[in-house]
Amino acid sequence: MSRTPSPTAQDFVPFATAALDFHRALNLPAGPLVTSRAELDALHAHLVSLHGLLDAHALRTGDLLPAEGDPLRAARTRIWQAADHIHAAYHAAPQADSGEVPDSGEVPDSDVCRPGLPEGAPELTICQRHQRTAHLVRRRTTPADLHAPFTGLVRR
Repeated sequence: MSRTPSPTAQDFVPFATAALDFHRALNLPAGPLVTSRAELDALHAHLVSLHGLLDAHALRTGDLLPAEGDPLRAARTRIWQAADHIHAAYHAAPQADSGEVPDSGEVPDSDVCRPGLPEGAPELTICQRHQRTAHLVRRRTTPADLHAPFTGLVRR
């Protein structure tokens, strides 16, 4: 049994990339100035999924080809860091139910953008997703890797 994917296997990554490009082209030029919590939640979900894909590739490749596995692990770490920043931005974003967020997407007053925990579902789902992924990150990444300015080794 061959370990290489068959040429007929469907590759969905290009479709995901095209969907992101299409979303950006349609929604951002004329969209609101402030990113909504829903958009941040969707971006966080996307990054967590990408983290899972890179994690699977890093685990499969790392033992067989360390020179390829190291950059994949570094990319996985950087994607987690991006997801962590998106999670923080979500909590700093204005809450739609506060009644103080302008409908036009204009920049709200600073007192509306207080960091804090969401009130519950469905807002809590981003935190649950983040905690599930953080558990995996703690098992597969050292604190030094997470805080290093450079996360990859160069092997020859």
